Amino acid sequence: MKKVIGIGNALVDLMTKIDNEQLLSELNLPKGSMQLVDKDMSSKIITKTKNLNRIITSGGSAANTIHGLARLGVETAFIGKIGSDEMGNHFKNDLQKSGIKPFLLESDSNSGVAVALVSPDGERTFATFLGAAVELSENDLHASFFNDYHFLHIEGYLIQNYALIEKACQLAKANNLKISLDLASYNVVEAHRDFLTHISKDFADIIFANEEEAKAMTGKNPEEAVNQIADWCEIAVVKTGKEGSLVKTDGEIYKISAQNAHVVDTTGAGDLYAAGFIYGLLKNKTVSECGRIGSLLATNVIEQIGAKIPDNKWEMIKQNL
Repeated sequence: MKKVIGIGNALVDLMTKIDNEQLLSELNLPKGSMQLVDKDMSSKIITKTKNLNRIITSGGSAANTIHGLARLGVETAFIGKIGSDEMGNHFKNDLQKSGIKPFLLESDSNSGVAVALVSPDGERTFATFLGAAVELSENDLHASFFNDYHFLHIEGYLIQNYALIEKACQLAKANNLKISLDLASYNVVEAHRDFLTHISKDFADIIFANEEEAKAMTGKNPEEAVNQIADWCEIAVVKTGKEGSLVKTDGEIYKISAQNAHVVDTTGAGDLYAAGFIYGLLKNKTVSECGRIGSLLATNVIEQIGAKIPDNKWEMIKQNL
């Protein structure tokens, strides 16, 4: 099977359930957004939520997608930067445990930490301290990283470094890789729309966006947005929550139904959808089948806290496939 390499922010997620949304207001964190915070603010949030129910997992959007692909049996790798600390070791060990080849550079800075505050309705709000992750630069990339891989998956959260994304795309294309791009949070898209449009048009083969991200990118509703995005790439995917997803390729739009789920935490839903969709492409499935596999993985991840599907569910997923 073809192999996939991902590049993104190497983060450790602190998944924290909150009883109500008053805390979000106190911390000035818009519900459902991803806000970048400094080390002091991150420490403040961690301290303020220390008595709440919390789970520690490795995270980062692209890394979540790569983990999902690895659990489905795809040969994978991940490029990122960590600190020489406990959180960095946690991230690296989690990659290796899942059989993912780590292209991890190390820094003297602290590893990145994303505090995810999960509201009672399952919506998550991120306060992200990028730490060492943000130090990954275009100079850290080498053509050899992309040898023997067939897909590069990029998270939009890397947008803080235009040169990094540009070089990753150039090296991937020089090695004949297909590129999939996940647009990331709507507020990130709003702040960097022009550059993301450039990457979408000039490099991306597959673009993943949720409804809010698609609107931030195009100013249009999902049906119109998927049409516009499909003009830029081979396959455009707009996820519409409980309504499912819209996929357009070769001039045709496919409507993929969502599967019934008891929503506990939406963290990782889009990342695992991308993993399932890309897996379907690697297995030469139809577009509709790719969407259904994506929906299956998304359904399983939103039924518990965190962006990882529990071990006991993977066997059932593989049987369903």
